Amino acid sequence: MQNYSVSPTEMARSLWRNKLLIVQLSKREVLDRYRGSILGLSWSFFNPVLMLIIYTFVFSIVFKARWGGNPEESKSDFAIILYIGLILHGLFAECINRSPTLITSNVSYVKKVVFPLEILPWAALLSSLFHSLVNFIVLFLAMLLLNHSVPSTALLFPLVVAPLILGTLGFSWFIASLGVYLRDVSQVTNMITTILLFMSGVFFPITALPVAYHEWLRLNPLATIIEQSRNVLIFGNAPDPTALAYLYALGLLTAICGFAWFQKTRKGFADVL
Repeated sequence: MQNYSVSPTEMARSLWRNKLLIVQLSKREVLDRYRGSILGLSWSFFNPVLMLIIYTFVFSIVFKARWGGNPEESKSDFAIILYIGLILHGLFAECINRSPTLITSNVSYVKKVVFPLEILPWAALLSSLFHSLVNFIVLFLAMLLLNHSVPSTALLFPLVVAPLILGTLGFSWFIASLGVYLRDVSQVTNMITTILLFMSGVFFPITALPVAYHEWLRLNPLATIIEQSRNVLIFGNAPDPTALAYLYALGLLTAICGFAWFQKTRKGFADVL
């Protein structure tokens, strides 16, 4: 039975070695989502535009919501701030909820051909990143149209979101492997991502909670990433170096451990499937 390296360097080498295959798989996933529809890939742009319009109407016109109770906010500010949290949570949730079936839905890759199974989470992640990128393009266009500016700190946004990519990838490897042996995992991931939607500061600022809960919520890396993303994209503040150090350390550790778990357990995939 073949032994698979669990080294972090193998994680990087596998990405580089299979980069073209990962891109092709991601491209196929994106195109398959809209295959057969009249507008095709254009839906990836129209969907977020429609959702942002709905969020703006519901929260700004109907509920007259203000972020943190600031009366100086424009009617669209709450929707834009909310939208950032929804995009980032959606990226994480889509990858995590797909992970349990990444291997079980590709049995032929396991049994019939020599295939680098470890790249499947990469392909799923890139597919989700494509849709998130389209969402952020819509967000920036809305900010330019409604607020007439985007702060220069927005250039630092990739530094803030990189730990989310690392952590999501690590969890995807772990859950993809676990999903082969425990088919109930998909039910658990759906429940967890729903809980995180309400426990990660998507719908409210962390400062809206009692002070005693602030640090507890910031221990949630998704909440910290959403908060720091709003700081650089909306409020024009540089990211907190301490928070970034915490996020990078946790994201890298999650990716390394997730990859190691996947490599250790993949030898039994063919027997189970």
